[in-house]
Amino acid sequence: MLLFVSKSKAREAMGRFNHSGSRYLLPVAAALISSWYHMAAADEPGGAKNADDTLVVTGRPSGNSSGGQQDYSVPVTTAGTKMLLAPRDIPQSVSIITQQRMQDQDLQTLNDVLSNTIGISPEIIDSDRVSYYSRGFPITRYLFDGIPTTVDQLWNFGDAGSDTAIYDRIEVVRGATGLLTGSGDPSASVNMVRKHADSREFQGSVTGSYGSWDKQRMVMDLSGPLSASGNVRGRVIAGYQDNDSFLDRYHYRKKFLYGVVDADLTDATTLSLGYDFQENHASDPTWGGLPTWYGDGSRTHFHRSFNPAPDWSYNNQLSRKVFANLAHHFDNGWEARVNGTHAETDFDSKLMYAAGFPDKDSGTGVTAYGGWNTGVRKVDSVDTYASGPFDLLGRRHKLIVGASYSRQNNRYYNSQATLSESDIGDYNNWNGDVADPIWSPWVDYSSDTIRQKSFYTAARFSLADPLALIVGARYTDWRAEGTTADADKSDVTPYAGLIYDINDTWSAYASYTSIFQPQTYRDLNKNYLDPTVGKNYETGLKGDWNDGRLTASAAVFRTEQNHVAVDENTYIPGTTEEAYRAVNNTVSKGVEFEVNGAVTDRLQMMFGGSRYVAKDGDGNAVNSFLPRTSLKFFTRYQLPVLPDLTVGGGVNWQNHTWQSDYGPLGMTRVEQGSYALVNLFGRYQVSRQLSVQANINNLFDKEYYDYLASYAVYGTPRSVSVTLNYTF
Repeated sequence: MLLFVSKSKAREAMGRFNHSGSRYLLPVAAALISSWYHMAAADEPGGAKNADDTLVVTGRPSGNSSGGQQDYSVPVTTAGTKMLLAPRDIPQSVSIITQQRMQDQDLQTLNDVLSNTIGISPEIIDSDRVSYYSRGFPITRYLFDGIPTTVDQLWNFGDAGSDTAIYDRIEVVRGATGLLTGSGDPSASVNMVRKHADSREFQGSVTGSYGSWDKQRMVMDLSGPLSASGNVRGRVIAGYQDNDSFLDRYHYRKKFLYGVVDADLTDATTLSLGYDFQENHASDPTWGGLPTWYGDGSRTHFHRSFNPAPDWSYNNQLSRKVFANLAHHFDNGWEARVNGTHAETDFDSKLMYAAGFPDKDSGTGVTAYGGWNTGVRKVDSVDTYASGPFDLLGRRHKLIVGASYSRQNNRYYNSQATLSESDIGDYNNWNGDVADPIWSPWVDYSSDTIRQKSFYTAARFSLADPLALIVGARYTDWRAEGTTADADKSDVTPYAGLIYDINDTWSAYASYTSIFQPQTYRDLNKNYLDPTVGKNYETGLKGDWNDGRLTASAAVFRTEQNHVAVDENTYIPGTTEEAYRAVNNTVSKGVEFEVNGAVTDRLQMMFGGSRYVAKDGDGNAVNSFLPRTSLKFFTRYQLPVLPDLTVGGGVNWQNHTWQSDYGPLGMTRVEQGSYALVNLFGRYQVSRQLSVQANINNLFDKEYYDYLASYAVYGTPRSVSVTLNYTF
């Protein structure tokens, strides 16, 4: 099916079609494009465009659970502004990890995805806890279908282990994202877009895999109509995973269930209702890692399998989310949408942290601190907005107006215990066999409620055929009440971006966003730090080819902040709470680039990198444990001589890092050199329905650290997995 339409109308029309994500809407989209073209012909000077200003539009089905082909790129997205735009029309750095790339690279968890995303660096501080950083600052804003949740780095709710089987794609917008999230660090926002019931025919897939350390995983994905007409559709995704680890004695189990019902209430109104459940259990998990130094100050070198956890330790999480989405499309092109969610996440962890530095010969000198913590995080959020086109001064523009409300309650309980040097014994030969200590009575560690009310608006003005301006603002009223924080802050976050189409392939952009991030960190005097405030500037080039199947971007950014929290490397007197101090005139500046998508019909590629420098007002490096330069590459190629065979692989490289921490000889600097991790994959299509895939990660078994300070956490050694997928 081919249509000839003006490029401006085609981009808007294809945006609406791709946003639906439904294969059966192809004829409707064709008719819509055709009607828009005839209407546009009358609007534009001279009637219809001539042949030199037309674009051939071809309909491409989206991916589905039955194994439909997908690219590494998407033609349109709402990331960044909530307005449906092509990636090159968004004046910020955006990375989108599609379902196809997650399948090829075997990215099974959120941690897998973010660890392989351009400009994102994980800080893996023990076996189960991970924090993520971008441009030198922590990522604290995670969104589910556009609704934000604040993640506290101190407690482990298992967010990094969220299974990607239920997500259609994951969108990462780097830089300040105040227009989307209100408050937030100038690092990035991560939006997880759930799968929906988009098939009017019964279809499904069953996937089973087996890998290193006895890793067993099963996932079933079923979808189809629930009514004779197909106006009501359902989808169920269920999975189970059981595995050991390269760490001795560590064992992990996970089970998850996801269900969604999508209903076409009318030709213009759709309703989605869904439920998301995941339960994780880890036995013998670590808290922290291995001592970096012996008692004499020399470096240790434990085996990577050495597990500092006791046999009685465990870490459990339970997550339940209920969500609803109601959307209505008006005849004039406007859309109104209401999203709501209720989420409850519980954790229960009984852990031991080894303190001190062992004697090189006897292994004595290590004591331990036991922490038994439980907590619950409840989030209730609603977001409603309307968006659509409007005419002004003879040109067509876009507008979005919305409001959101969220209430997040966090409550934590704590019990403590200590293990003496005699309890630990010879740490050099530690095997986890130690008696469960006597625990202190439970205490109500903290209870906080964070409310955030926001009103936002943004408009995309077509100033001229090649020039567009996006301006917007978000008013945020942020209130925290409880034992950890008691504050009421409000702020207006402006946003502005200018996009200039150089030609049909390239566009240039510049953007500005302000920063507003209330904090719950306290200083040595137990006073809460003032909110972090600042400015984020970005400019760059973006391009796309082959109807958006291949995209490219290059950006230069600068972030200026005041009241940035910096760890004092000590506790607040009389507590076990880390003390922080605020630093001003913090600047992060750097460059990023990314090429992503279909180079040819047979070749998909992702290649990008990031380089930045972050310093405070005194010239000191901020978060020096993060790599300042990183490169990430992954590709997939379908062999022309063996079309059923697809091969690929990639490499992740990062430069030298360092950090200073207290050791047996006082404040000591510890460093790690640059390193690269090489990964390979191959898939053979045995039949139309059955495929077999193999992945090898860390091909050359590189020994490296995920975290290195007063204690060290080894990175994962070489691993292998084989996956069978059957679709029907």
